[in-house]
Amino acid sequence: MRTRMRTAGTLIRIGLAASRSSPGDRLRRWGLFGASFAVAFVVLATVATFATYDGRETRADARGPVITDNKHAALLYREGADSIGARPVSVVFVHPLTSKAPVPAGVTRWPEPGEVLLSPELLRTGDSEGIRTRYGSFADTISGDGLVTPSERIAYVRVTDAPPTSDHRWLPVAAFGGSGGATGEMVDQAPVTSPLTAMWALAGVPALALAVISARVGSRSRDRRSSLLQALGGTSRHRMMVNIGEAAFPVAWGTLAAFVPYAVASLRDIRLGPTGYILDHRDVWGAWPTAAGAGVVSLLAVVTIVVATHRVRRDGRSTRPTSFTSRVPAWRLLACGIGVALVLSSQYVPRKAQLIVFTSGTVVMWAFLSSVVALATRHLGAWLAEGGRRRGHAGRLIGGRWTHAHPGVIVRLALAMVIGIGIVAQMQVWTSRLGEHSKAAHATHQRIKDTVIELTTSGMTSAQTERFRSSLPSGSLLLTRTMHDPGPPRDPWVSIEGSCHDLRSLHVSCSGDTSPAGTSAQVEELRRWYGDIKFTQASQITVRPDGTQSLLVVTPAPGHLAAVKKAAYTLPNPSVQVTELGGTWLGSSGTRLPNWIQLFGVTGLLFLLVAGAVSAAAEFVRIRHALAPLSVLTGRRHVFRSVSSWHLTVPLLIATVVTGAVTAWHSVFFIALVQEGSVSWTVLAAGISTCALVSLAVGFLGARAAAREADQWRPAAD
Repeated sequence: MRTRMRTAGTLIRIGLAASRSSPGDRLRRWGLFGASFAVAFVVLATVATFATYDGRETRADARGPVITDNKHAALLYREGADSIGARPVSVVFVHPLTSKAPVPAGVTRWPEPGEVLLSPELLRTGDSEGIRTRYGSFADTISGDGLVTPSERIAYVRVTDAPPTSDHRWLPVAAFGGSGGATGEMVDQAPVTSPLTAMWALAGVPALALAVISARVGSRSRDRRSSLLQALGGTSRHRMMVNIGEAAFPVAWGTLAAFVPYAVASLRDIRLGPTGYILDHRDVWGAWPTAAGAGVVSLLAVVTIVVATHRVRRDGRSTRPTSFTSRVPAWRLLACGIGVALVLSSQYVPRKAQLIVFTSGTVVMWAFLSSVVALATRHLGAWLAEGGRRRGHAGRLIGGRWTHAHPGVIVRLALAMVIGIGIVAQMQVWTSRLGEHSKAAHATHQRIKDTVIELTTSGMTSAQTERFRSSLPSGSLLLTRTMHDPGPPRDPWVSIEGSCHDLRSLHVSCSGDTSPAGTSAQVEELRRWYGDIKFTQASQITVRPDGTQSLLVVTPAPGHLAAVKKAAYTLPNPSVQVTELGGTWLGSSGTRLPNWIQLFGVTGLLFLLVAGAVSAAAEFVRIRHALAPLSVLTGRRHVFRSVSSWHLTVPLLIATVVTGAVTAWHSVFFIALVQEGSVSWTVLAAGISTCALVSLAVGFLGARAAAREADQWRPAAD
């Protein structure tokens, strides 16, 4: 046992020494540092996501109302909704029945009648829209214990008058802390698999790609060393020890560096870029034990990638290394085929599983598509070499043979571009997925802004509606919308009632007929949303308490939404919801999804930029040493440009074209699957053009590096 330990220590020291003496050792150390940082960053983000979901559920349960019967009720409770800009706001109306009425977490005492408690984020973002006086007089803020996240927008409003007993939307509450209420950011909460799938597809795969590329930097000398160890009788365990010793320090330091942003997030609340979401540091702090274990797993995963990407022949017939540089493993081609098959079969699985199957297939396909490209370029290399031999073209002959002999070089260089184009295309397609209702809401807002406002309220007498009308902006029209459902076989229909003056202002006659000059833009939008509307004259405006009626306010100009909301929410029995026409779809969760896709996608693109830079720099190191003697053998310096073009630029351009075609098919297939979104051919063309320019730049810089090396090249016994 002692001998084995001593041998292992010696082999690890050999690996440590090799990491400081191999060609491109500094580049590989930084590459492995960045790769281990990227992988650990995504892993720790996964831990933070799980911890955040657990913390959200716990805090939601702490403020959830316990519903009881009227006999044991200590509080009447009703939920409403509002918005600040396009961001939703939860409004909770309360009416204590006793002096000892219970309070939820985050609230020390109920304010006086007509006063309101606001969350800090709602107070910050809504101050410009008059949020301090919209629901009543501002009394205090809600503490963090009563908020699902620090970015939550929620208000507790104590109404001035006792709610009517006929309004069944008021719930009798005995206590708080019994269940998780669907308020605030708990409304329409996506399952934890949704952000994790997006994060690993857009950022996790690029991080793993960076790890593979960094592990293969300067692989030629390491593969020779591995074959030498095998020839000397070394086993796979011995080779593993050397590889671990070579990669240990940069991988360990990279993993530790990833804990720096995690530590910052555990000490203070962090706002996540374009999403506006604030990460609660308490959740991240409580997950430190899990994060420590996840960091170890991340480190072992990167070390495993380093060990697994350096192999030798196991048949005993040759000591030459077997790696990406000598052949493309068949299982990689099979894996890419499986990914394509999953994408194609996603349309035949149950609806709920379609997106998961499609995303899984996409990740596998993009991860191994570069291997398919490498196989194609290997055959292309043989064809180029044969053509160069027949025509006496030295650059084409050498470049073609290198391409045929080293397809792994093209894999590493193309990997960043292939996945990058896929991420850019998916970001664009996902951000275009607004859905039909969201698209219609945005179109309505573009045409009439917020001049049509709908109020969902309980029963109101004519005196109450007139009181409400008097608090509206000058020149506003007040109407009622009624839903009629006669039952099969007749279809539901909508009627709108208003005074003769108000109807005429909308270019509708008092009898309900359209004016010969045409109706107003507001009426046209109402018809787009409600279908065939029947207008009728009403001498008095009332609202029935059965939920079939709502109020419509038409303002003379845009920009009066905040004033209408203040008038509605300060009624004796406030409205449940006040939105502009189609406004519920303007601030839906689907409209916020592009911000998360952008966050994960940009992170993944940053990892890919590092991967591409490391791969290109490694190829420059290799090609400058290999090409330098050619200036002596050929007597011409333009051979550098020729070889670099045929070996690097041409295969990368082919990879770009193939990737563009696959991306276009993939995006169109995704849109057909979800029946939402659109493909921006401009964005796709820009991505392909960028990769084409990168291909040209790689060939040019490779030739330039070789030319500079040739000026100082001297024969050596290598």
